[in-house]
Formats: sequence, structure tokens, C-alpha cells
Amino acid sequence: MRYSCDLGGERHAFGSLAHVLACASPARSGDELAGLAAHSAAQRVAARRVLADLPLDHFLNEALVPYEADEVTRLIIDSHDAAAFARLSHLTVGGFRDWLLDTVTDAAALAAVARGLTPEMVAAVSKLMRNQDLIAVARKARVVTAFRNTIGLEGRLATRLQPNHPADDPLGIAAAVFDGLLHGVGDAVIGINPATDSVPGAATLIHMLDDLRQAYDIPTQTCVLTHVTNALEIIARGAPVDLVFQSIAGSEAANRGFGVDLAILKEAQDAALGLNRGTVGHNVMYFETGQGAALSANAHHGVDQQTMETRAYAVARAFDPLLVNTVVGFIGPEYLYDGKQIIRAGLEDHFCGKLLGVPMGVDVCYTNHAEADQDDMDTLMTLLTVAGCSFLICVPGSDDVMLSYQSLSNHDALTLRAMMGVRPAPEFEAWLDRMGMLDAAGGIRALASGTVPPLARLVGA
Repeated sequence: MRYSCDLGGERHAFGSLAHVLACASPARSGDELAGLAAHSAAQRVAARRVLADLPLDHFLNEALVPYEADEVTRLIIDSHDAAAFARLSHLTVGGFRDWLLDTVTDAAALAAVARGLTPEMVAAVSKLMRNQDLIAVARKARVVTAFRNTIGLEGRLATRLQPNHPADDPLGIAAAVFDGLLHGVGDAVIGINPATDSVPGAATLIHMLDDLRQAYDIPTQTCVLTHVTNALEIIARGAPVDLVFQSIAGSEAANRGFGVDLAILKEAQDAALGLNRGTVGHNVMYFETGQGAALSANAHHGVDQQTMETRAYAVARAFDPLLVNTVVGFIGPEYLYDGKQIIRAGLEDHFCGKLLGVPMGVDVCYTNHAEADQDDMDTLMTLLTVAGCSFLICVPGSDDVMLSYQSLSNHDALTLRAMMGVRPAPEFEAWLDRMGMLDAAGGIRALASGTVPPLARLVGA
């Protein structure tokens, strides 16, 4: 098939579907680094015009990454739900955008077609959408998952409590956990990125978190974000693993760079399900992604970074995760140069994940050498909350002292809940109330200077 159009008296031709998608993407440093970006604004508009007129079903007939060479492509094609796609099969990408934005297209309609959508279709339509469009559609979508509490319900914003420590010191981690709980943070997960890749060390932290959770009957889940093979070994040793974590990407080669494939992910899911630790649900997997992961591994197959990112959500979807989040600004300015690019990417990732039926959260973050600051993060966290994001990640003081990057603070979660009227997961909210932490309006109680917080009294602080 030929991909070309006339625009302003100039003919623009594109050599492949991947070329169209790359040139249609908003400008970002990663695509420029890979030599894939549009070379002018006119070429970008021409690519979007070509994309808008492309039938959706064309994406079922032209694989961006060869079927024979890539298990992610095979997963996408082999698991495609033709019946769910039938409602949209007559549409072009531009027509799909119109359908998504139509006021009659509601959460039920989006859920009904989710398994009929491929990542490439979803990435394509996102490239035709303004930020406002991405927010408006994502806000309508609902993806609900559960383990010890329920994530993704309308009007709720969950948070991951991230108590990292540069030496994995249990006391330091416990202090950060305590700080987060006092701010009402931690309903999505209490999740530690360990400083070392040690099975005994990770097992020690898992036992500590589970002891704390059980001692105070906290309806949340815990996770030490060690490699999936370590998690399997830790499970085999009898440790109380709630969620199995793994970073994933959108191609077989990129996942191989992470030391995983689909088979090992399935083994880990089965092992975690076998523990039967969930109380209100049984979603046991936790995945992280990020634009630029495949490119950084030279495993992008000439495909733009946002489309490759969206393919990672097909991997996540296959394992019914409790949580998925993009660490949107973490990989660095080589892939998302500044605050504008990070904000756009965060909205894209959230939109694409939810449209595919993935329980999407975001680590609203940046590295210290990016052209971004906390004002950009304030903007993105607010936009994502409007868009109905499932969960955000919080660290003490916005500064992760182990990973050395900037994220959101526990106080940011309080601000968003007060400003936007969103609440924690219902089971966690009820626990906060039992602990005497909530005021009459359902917010975290303000305490007079010198008072001991109710939770602190209960835990003997």
C-alpha cells in the first residue's frame, strides 16, 4: 500500500506504515535520536492526514514488527477479539477518533471494544488527538482491578507509597512507610524498589512489609520490585508475596533485554495466584513501562517510541495485572526532552493503556538533567486526575533518595484529593476512618501542633 498525500502544493510520501506513525507523532527527542521523527511540521501534518484516512482494519494486515520474529506481535494478533472489533471495523483512524469523542460513547462502550483494539490502532488514534481529547476519552474509560482493595473505581485516585532507601535499611523504609500512611497514601501498593538485586534482601523486606500490614490490618498490597525470577525464588522459599513485579516493553527483543519473555511472566502469574493471598480480588501482577525502553535497548524495529510503548500494554493486558504504570519521565531527556514532552507522553500513555483495558497509573516524574521542573509535574498530576488516572506514585518530599529522580510527594496526593474531590480505594478509606485519620469531609485530619496523630498512637510511635 502507498502512503502519500498532497499538502500545500507539496507531495509527501511515506515508505511504510511505521514511517507514517513515526512522522505523525508529536515531536519528541527519542524519535529524533532514532532518526524517525518528521523533519518538518508540514510532514507531520501530512502524516496525520494519511493516518486519519487509514482504515482501522489495515492494522490487522500489516505488522510493524514481523509476526515470525516477535512473540509480542504474535500475542497481539493471536489474541485479537474479532467480535469486539466488529463494531469499529468499518471506521478509519479519523472516524475512530470521532467515535471516541462522541458523547454517546461511554465507559460500557469503551470496555466492550477494548479487546478488539490492537496497540497500533490505539497509538495511531492518539496521534490525531489534542491533549484535551486524550483527557476527555480517558476520563470516560474505567478499568477496575482488585486484590485486597479495589482500584480504578470512578471518583477514586489510588497512590503507590514508594519508601525507597539507598541502603535498603528496614528502619529507614519503615519510617517512610509510616510517613506515607499518615498522609493517606499507599492504597494502590506499598512498593519498594530495592537498592540491590539480592533474593535474601528482598525476602527480608517482603516479610517486614507483610508484618506491618498484618499488625495493623491494612487493606492494601505490598511489593518489592525485584526481578520476576527473583520473585519466583522468593515464592519458592515461602515468603508472603502479594504482587509480582516486572518492567516490560513492546518487543520480544526489548523484553529479552529485561531478562523476561511471555512464558516466564505466565509462570510468575501462576505462582502468585497459587498463593491465594487476595481477599477482594485476584489480580496479582504489577508492570512498569516507559517510552524509550525499546529504543534504549536497540529493540524498537524502526517503530516510534510511543507506538512501541503502547505495544507493551498488550503484554500487560495478557496477564490481568492489578497495576500498570508508565514511569513517564524516568528514562531521561534523550527520550522525552522537557516538561512539554513529558506531559504529552503521560497523557498519551494513560489514554492508550485505559483504551486497551489496562489498569493504568503514572509515575509523574523527571530526572534532574531534563528540562523539566516540579511545576510541570503539578500540571501533569492535575491533568491525569481530571483524566481519571487509576493511581499515582508518591515519595517523601517528591525526591526519591535511592533512584535519584523527582516524582510526586505525599502532600501532592492530599492536594489532589482535596482539590479534585477524589478519594482513596474504598477499603483503604474505611481503614483510614477506623484509624481516626479522616475528618468530617473525608479528608486527612489536620492536627494541632504538638498533637500525636491517631495512627501514631496506635502503632506506638
